[in-house]
Amino acid sequence: MSRYQDELIELSKKFDIQTGSKGQFIEKIALLLNDYSEESVIDILQYLVVKKKDASTKVATTANLVSESLLKYSGYISLSKYKNTVTNQKSEEISFDELKDELNHLVGLDKVKEEVNNLISYQNIQRIRKENGLKIPNRTLHMAFTGNPGTGKTTVARIVGKMYKQLGLLTKGHFTEVSRTDLIAGYQGQTALKVKSVIEKARGGVLFIDEAYSITENESTDSYGRECLTELTKALEDYRDDLVVIVAGYSRPMEKFFESNQGLKSRFNYFIEFGDYSSKELMTILEYLCRQDDYKLSNELKLSLERYFNSEIQKNTENFSNGRFVRNIYEKMLMKHAVRTDKLDSKSVDDLMELEVEDFQ
Repeated sequence: MSRYQDELIELSKKFDIQTGSKGQFIEKIALLLNDYSEESVIDILQYLVVKKKDASTKVATTANLVSESLLKYSGYISLSKYKNTVTNQKSEEISFDELKDELNHLVGLDKVKEEVNNLISYQNIQRIRKENGLKIPNRTLHMAFTGNPGTGKTTVARIVGKMYKQLGLLTKGHFTEVSRTDLIAGYQGQTALKVKSVIEKARGGVLFIDEAYSITENESTDSYGRECLTELTKALEDYRDDLVVIVAGYSRPMEKFFESNQGLKSRFNYFIEFGDYSSKELMTILEYLCRQDDYKLSNELKLSLERYFNSEIQKNTENFSNGRFVRNIYEKMLMKHAVRTDKLDSKSVDDLMELEVEDFQ
């Protein structure tokens, strides 16, 4: 218990006695101490102001002391939260080598990992050249990730942001993910302000715009989309030294997106295509999900799933959802497994862990 809390309790008891509140005021304070909120602080301060009116000098003096003590306690709580946030951020920060391992251990994505590793090597050398007083090419850090959903675009973007922070290319390395609804306002002239607000929040880290093409899908009639893109294109240049913008989405719509604004494509120096997973990689993802939750696949189920994955991939369906496709199957199997095992008279550990063919229909 902090000295600010002790002081607040003692003064509140004194005020309660002086005003004859019969424990009602100290109860307000107790509730605040148990579940702190700024709204509760304001309510108590307003209550004290009302109580001071027409009160004796003695009560008014105590009320002022309680108000001061309450503000001290409020400041202490706010600073404690800030300190914890900073401490957690530092403890969660991982090294460059650990980030590189995390990238390289992602399932599949061999071409993507090669390109990202090449890019990281390039940026690292440019950093070292700059430190040695050499000129460096005038290239932005902005990137475009294209491909079907569920191929790891968001995951890779997060890792890149943290790696750039470790290299000193970004001051914070945090990750801000937005879509059209986060960038476009409902009234003319407000979109630019909304985009500026998002950019300000993302500065120092990565701004990840998923399905970026949705900004300009109705370009001929959508003035809000054009306003958004104009402001975004300006920000790409203005904040290029401490902001990485990564736009992502399906390959074909993204091509149209870059054609929608003159000069937009020139702001992006790196284009990485995320291919679909193979059936073997899909199985690896599924087995990883099982291990995380203490489940396992029977041999018969593995064979059925391999045949099914091969069949779905051979259909060459546009917009195949890859990792999301696997997760949906996994979650449905867990539900069927639960219903099946719940009917068993006795349930062994193996029964509770093993997913069978009948759990996959």
